[in-house]
Amino acid sequence: MAMADSLPLRWLYLDLNSYFASVEQQLNPALRGRPVVVAPVMTDSTSAIAASYEAKAFGIRTGTKIWEAKAKCRDVVIVPGRHDEYVKFHHRIIAEVERHVPVTMVCSIDEVACRLMDNENSPDAVRSLAARIKAGLAANVGPCLTASIGVAGNRLLAKMAADMMKPDGLTILTEDVRAARLEQLRLADIPGVGRAMERRLAAQGLVTMAQLLAMPAAEARRAWGNVWGERLHWLLRGHEVAEVPTARRSIGHSHVLGPEKRGQEPARLVARRLAMKAGTRLRRANLRAGWLGLHVKGEVRGTKWQAGVKLPRITDSISLLAALDGLWARMAAETGLRRLLQVGVVLADLSAADAAQADLFDGDALLCATTEARRQALSAAMDKVNSRWGRDAVTLGHDALGATRSRGPAIAFTRIPELAEFSE
Repeated sequence: MAMADSLPLRWLYLDLNSYFASVEQQLNPALRGRPVVVAPVMTDSTSAIAASYEAKAFGIRTGTKIWEAKAKCRDVVIVPGRHDEYVKFHHRIIAEVERHVPVTMVCSIDEVACRLMDNENSPDAVRSLAARIKAGLAANVGPCLTASIGVAGNRLLAKMAADMMKPDGLTILTEDVRAARLEQLRLADIPGVGRAMERRLAAQGLVTMAQLLAMPAAEARRAWGNVWGERLHWLLRGHEVAEVPTARRSIGHSHVLGPEKRGQEPARLVARRLAMKAGTRLRRANLRAGWLGLHVKGEVRGTKWQAGVKLPRITDSISLLAALDGLWARMAAETGLRRLLQVGVVLADLSAADAAQADLFDGDALLCATTEARRQALSAAMDKVNSRWGRDAVTLGHDALGATRSRGPAIAFTRIPELAEFSE
């Protein structure tokens, strides 16, 4: 690995504080200063997807059950997630940051990274830049939208620095303080180090950041069991390491079901709706799927089921729904679940749409050239109608009771939905 000759401050990382809850407080002044929890659906059995700092003061965190949040704080306010609003604010935030420094990478719905040039990366220049960004967010996006900013020699350290002072903090990891500040952290403070990895490292006697920082590169690689350990060795020392480009591996959606949708049939219709949404994204990305997976959680804690089926490189919704129906029947037969808490659909084994050749001879194949062209044309027509008139303007096999009407795309923090998805 080629190491840089010098280690200047090179990255600014901005992390919005309690983003979803802060947006809700910005939109509704009555929520400001109050403990707020954002939930996927309005039922006590689901979990918080965000908590304001006022709620965090009571020990409420992302993942806390809603009934538990109410027990911790009797004044907590539960609000349903409005993911279209979070995406709109996301774009406003990006535009504001761009007024002060170019955004190099959008890392998630509430995190961005900006590469600093030589004329803007001195500690004094960084402090001034951070102050301008924070003031711009307050004035042009909203005073409830605060951010913690980290600055360091590489993007990983800048992200870790942003986590060191929350909310509304600024941490600059210059070379003279980098090692000392890192030694105060836990191994779990390194992005990607979860409980399982902590246990694995502890089994090898590695339990503190100081031990890791003193460890040679080859030993760090052995501890991690792969090249990431060696890369981490250099990153924690402030060096920049070339990133390995990754390709999109899957497209999926999941949905926590409200009480009225937890029966077998309403849940099945929701799963079909999720498959259609995934199909729309598949076509927008000009991809085909070679695998479809279904996963469900039962209402009874601990009851789960997941399985998948190989697909003949398809891209149309009709074929996806046919495959899903087969999986659903298998799930119902194997589990006997009557009440479901969550359903999810994922498409994987993705390839470029023009990389698959339709079978011109097998009339029974899903990818038969003649039938595939018709299915693809119908799917494209549905995409166009829904884009213009709103989601579910035209659907496949949905009932008139609206059991599959979606609240719009939910946000996995690392994927920002396109605004078009909220009208599909």
